[in-house]
Amino acid sequence: MFSVQTKSIDEKLFSLPLGQNVKDFLTYLTVEAGLSENTTLAYGRDLMAFLAYCQSRQISQFSQIDAVLVQSYQRILTAKSRDESSIKRSLVAIRMFLRFAKLTGLVENDFTAILEAPKIWQKLPVICSKQKILDLLKAPSPKEPFYYRDKAMLELLYATGMRASELACLKTSNLNLDVGYLRCFGKGNRERVIPVGKAAIAATTDYLTSLRPKLVKSFSGDFLLLSRTGRPMGRIEIWRLVKKYALRAGMPRNLTAHTLRHSFATHLLAGGADLRSVQEMLGHVDIVTTQIYTHVDQERLRSIHKQFHPRP
Repeated sequence: MFSVQTKSIDEKLFSLPLGQNVKDFLTYLTVEAGLSENTTLAYGRDLMAFLAYCQSRQISQFSQIDAVLVQSYQRILTAKSRDESSIKRSLVAIRMFLRFAKLTGLVENDFTAILEAPKIWQKLPVICSKQKILDLLKAPSPKEPFYYRDKAMLELLYATGMRASELACLKTSNLNLDVGYLRCFGKGNRERVIPVGKAAIAATTDYLTSLRPKLVKSFSGDFLLLSRTGRPMGRIEIWRLVKKYALRAGMPRNLTAHTLRHSFATHLLAGGADLRSVQEMLGHVDIVTTQIYTHVDQERLRSIHKQFHPRP
C-alpha cells in the first residue's frame, strides 16, 4: 500500500533511474537556480514521495509519466488529508522536475501547463499585540548564562522581520551598528539592507562585548549567534528558544519565530509605514505577498469597531 509519509520512503529509491534524476535535479536547483538548502530539501522530500508512488505503479521511466498519473497522485494526497499548501508545493516540485527533464532532453513533451493546482484559501498570519511582544522581549532573565545572546536574538527578530534561517546565517561582518543597519541574505541568496532600532542595537552590542567572546572557538567563524559549544546556532535552535520564551511570557502556544516577522510587518503598517518599504524590508519579490498584512490590520480595526462601537 502506497503511503505519502516521506519518512518511510526507502533510500534504495535513489538507486532507481528516476532516483538518480532527482539527485541531478536537486543539484541543479542548488548550483544553477540558487535555491536555499531548505527549499531544495523540501522539494527533494516531495519528489521522493512521488517516486514512491511511481514505484507502487511499476513506473520507473520518464516516458511512463503523464498528466493522468500526476493528477491521480494529487487525488491521493487530497484523500490523505494533506493541506492545500502542501499539495500545491508538491505539484510545483513535480512540475519543476518534469521541466528539468525537458530541458535536459530526458523527455520530448512538457505537459505541466495543463496541470491544475489546488485553490488555496488565504490564511491570515498569526500576530501578537505590541504589549505581548514587549512581554516576550523581557522574558529572558539576566541571571541566565545566555541572557545577552537570547536577548539580542529576540530583539533582532522583531526589529528587522528576519526569518529564523536568515538570522542563523547572519555574520558579525553583516552588521553596521554605528549606522544602524544590517545586511541580510534571504531566499535565493538575495541581499537586502534592513534598519535596526536602538533597542536591538543595544542588545546586540551587549552580546558582542559581554558574551560572544567567551563562546567563540576556532571553528565558530564569523557567525553572530553561537551555541554554548561555540558552533553557529541553527534555525531549529532559534525556533526552540523563541518557543521557550513565548511560553514563559504567557503567550499563545502556536507562537513561533515567524510570528515575530508577521508582527514586525503588521505593526509597521499600523504605524503608517508604506507597503513598498515593508516589502523591501521583508525581502518579498512580489508585493502581493506583503499585502496580506494590510488584511491583518483591517481585521484588527474591525475587531476594535465591533468591541467598542455602541451599535455593533
